[in-house]
Amino acid sequence: MPDMTDSPAASPDIDVLIADDQADVLDALRMLFHPEGISTHPASSPSDVIGALREREFDLLLMDLNYARDTTSGREGLDLLSQVRALDADLPIVVMTGWGTMEVAIEALRHGVRDFVQKPWNNDHVLTLVRTLAERRRAERRIATRNARELEEASRIQRGLFPRSIPTIPGWEIAATCKAAAAVGGDTYDIVQIDRTRVAVCLGDVAGRGIPAALLAANLQAAVRSAIREGRGPADLCSQVNRSLCATVPDDRFVTFFFCLVDTIDGSVRYCNAGHNPPLLLGADGRCTLLSGGGTVLGFDAGTRYEERGASLSPGSVLVLYTDGITEACNEGGEEFGEVRLGAQLAVDRQCGAAEICDRLLASLHAFSSERADDQTVVAVSRAQG
Repeated sequence: MPDMTDSPAASPDIDVLIADDQADVLDALRMLFHPEGISTHPASSPSDVIGALREREFDLLLMDLNYARDTTSGREGLDLLSQVRALDADLPIVVMTGWGTMEVAIEALRHGVRDFVQKPWNNDHVLTLVRTLAERRRAERRIATRNARELEEASRIQRGLFPRSIPTIPGWEIAATCKAAAAVGGDTYDIVQIDRTRVAVCLGDVAGRGIPAALLAANLQAAVRSAIREGRGPADLCSQVNRSLCATVPDDRFVTFFFCLVDTIDGSVRYCNAGHNPPLLLGADGRCTLLSGGGTVLGFDAGTRYEERGASLSPGSVLVLYTDGITEACNEGGEEFGEVRLGAQLAVDRQCGAAEICDRLLASLHAFSSERADDQTVVAVSRAQG
């Protein structure tokens, strides 16, 4: 019999992996599929199936549950299903068998089997079933590929919204790091040198994840930069940005936000905290001050009034802004990293430069919790000692 593994002259639109230890079954199915432009790859044992799946992707797996080692229970086939799912979680699987029990069928369905075909089979039924499931698989992969491209483009755009450079100011160091939980996220920060003596530093955290959160984060950043250019102070800036967001964001979205103006001559800090995690200001003496207060979250109530507050970054001090993805990160036991660990870590590292403070914090966080369930962002502003 000629080899029909390869497709006809035209490229096949479907590629099926057939697993059965009976040569006549493999030959019969190849003869059935070949004229229909369906390419087949035979596998006569579970190891052949796994080897084929490791080499490339298929549109469908048509498989028997029984092989030479175990011809009656279906256990060998069920074990194979588990291995297949580990390699390709979405591969459509059709089980072809000459017998079966309800228990085996139920367990096969739990492994994601899409359908069953009884031996001897009806050719028209098998062709229709295979083509339908395989074409659905192809369509799903096309959609997944398109979505992946769009997500990568969104990620590239979002990365471009972060500051391309951070101001270099004698006697000061400013650094920031953002680790998104997915390709795009809802954390955003900005660092803008307004004039020779003032630097604006802000951090926002949009409720939610994915592209919707990223779009709102981009809107937030645009509104903040516009208000900065207008020369607005912290409270006035938060009021304006809040009104802008309330006019556009859905009711189930809001933003926690912190904005401050740092005077790089005298170290004074004017800030407004709109429902955000209170940044930590660690003095040269080790004393820690929480920069809280200012008003509620942005995007919730257009009539919210915001209050400006003040602090001071004396020589040897460091100001650390962070999002709740840091403090709410959980270890395997469900314990949160928390504010206490954060404060302790910063107390140890406060004499390091701003960039090292960010790096050491995220390294400590990763050691505590390797899974990133939320975006994790930290911004540090340090003033040299004397």
